[in-house]
Amino acid sequence: MTDPTAAGAAPAPTPISGEGGVDAYARLAELGLSLPKVVPPLASYVPAVQSGNYVYVSGQLPLVDGKLPMTGKVGGEVTAEQAADLARICALNALAAIESLVGLGRLVKIVKVVGFVASADGFTGQPAVVNGASNLFGDVLGEQGRHARSAVGVAELPLGAPVEVEVIAEVA
Repeated sequence: MTDPTAAGAAPAPTPISGEGGVDAYARLAELGLSLPKVVPPLASYVPAVQSGNYVYVSGQLPLVDGKLPMTGKVGGEVTAEQAADLARICALNALAAIESLVGLGRLVKIVKVVGFVASADGFTGQPAVVNGASNLFGDVLGEQGRHARSAVGVAELPLGAPVEVEVIAEVA
């Protein structure tokens, strides 16, 4: 059997609640936030699935108590600022999905975020909208919340949502 501490072996990932990490639960409380209940799937999928050390979170809409706070296209019926707030809700819903599957205490890092923005013709501010999600992850998780990202403009999203966010996270 190989000694995992041998030279060249990759160090074990450190969960965010471990040494040098942040306590996500405490940060949520400090920010006056709480995790919502997991949003039930709208079709044939699960909210999140784990494969190895990664959790893949399905696209999260900004549902609050099962309802969209607003619908429409960003740059049309919805302002970029309103959409950024909705992206923040999507990020909280993603954290809730991770919590329900493995617990935030096992979260090592948010690796990748993809934000989809239902965009009116000519709207090009998708990165600023998806910053709502990115900033939430940074606020709650600190350095472990920094991630790679894509922000994509689309014609339509489910239920007329202005924004949807999916996440890949590393867990211990």
